Amino acid sequence: MEAKGATREDLERVHSSAQIEAVRAACLEAETSQGIVTIDADTKVSSASWDAALGSAGTAIEAARAVAQGTIANAFVATRPPGHHATPDRAMGFCLFNNVAVTARALQAEGLADRVLILDWDVHHGNGTQDAFYDDPSVFFVSVHQAPHYPGTGGASETGVGEGVGTTLNVPLAAGTPPAQHRAAFEDAVGQALSDFAPDFVLLSAGFDCMAGDPLGGMLLEPSDLYSMTRHVVDVAAAECDGRVVAVLEGGYEPRRLGLGVVGVIRALAGLEGPTG
Repeated sequence: MEAKGATREDLERVHSSAQIEAVRAACLEAETSQGIVTIDADTKVSSASWDAALGSAGTAIEAARAVAQGTIANAFVATRPPGHHATPDRAMGFCLFNNVAVTARALQAEGLADRVLILDWDVHHGNGTQDAFYDDPSVFFVSVHQAPHYPGTGGASETGVGEGVGTTLNVPLAAGTPPAQHRAAFEDAVGQALSDFAPDFVLLSAGFDCMAGDPLGGMLLEPSDLYSMTRHVVDVAAAECDGRVVAVLEGGYEPRRLGLGVVGVIRALAGLEGPTG
C-alpha cells in the first residue's frame, strides 16, 4: 500500500510552526545548493528529504487509519526518516517529524481512537515521543532502551507531569542485557502499562538497532526475539483493542540484520511461524 504525504495540519497537531518551517527551509536550501544541509550533528537533509519526511508520516497515518477502519488487520510501515527523536520543537537524531506521535494525534482527531498506547523498543530512548505526550493522559508511552546512551533521557524517574503523571514508563537497560531478560523487561513494561490504561490502538516504534551487531547499539537481541516481542504485542492488541496495531520503522543501521529483524516482525504481525535465530 502507498499513501499520500502528511499535511501541514497533520504535523501541527504535534510540531510547532517554527519547527516545521525550519525543516522546510533546510530542505529548500539543500535543493538550491544541490548539497547536504546540516540541521544538527546527527541530522542532515537533502533536496528529497521534505517529501520523504511527509511521506513517512503520511504513510503511518494511512496505515493506522486502514487498521482502525478494518481494511487491513495490522501493518508494518517501512518508511524513513524515522521519527521518535523529533520533539515538538526540534528535529534531531536522524528524525525530522515524529511519525508515531503524528499518527496518534491523527487517530484521535479523526475519532478513530481516544486512548493510544505507544511501545518503543528502539535501542535509543524515544525522547521526542515522550515530550509530545508527557502531560497527556490519553497517550501512554513505554520505552525500553539502552542506558546510558543517546540522547541521555529516559530515566525510570521520568513518568509524566500534570495530568500525564503515570502515563510514561521508561525501562533503561544496561548494554549487553541478556535477550531473555530484555524480552521479560519489555513484556513486564507492557503489563504495567495495561494495569492502568485501556488502549483503543497500539503503535509500535520498531527500532532494529536493539539487535546484536548494530553499530549504534550494544544490545543482543536476535530476529527471533523481536518476533516473540511482536507476537506479545499482537496478543495484547487482540485482547485490548480488537487487534489494532501498527509497527513503524525507527532505527537499525546494519542493513542485513535490519532486513532479518523486519522479516521477523512482519511474520509475527501476519501470524506466521517465526525465525529460528
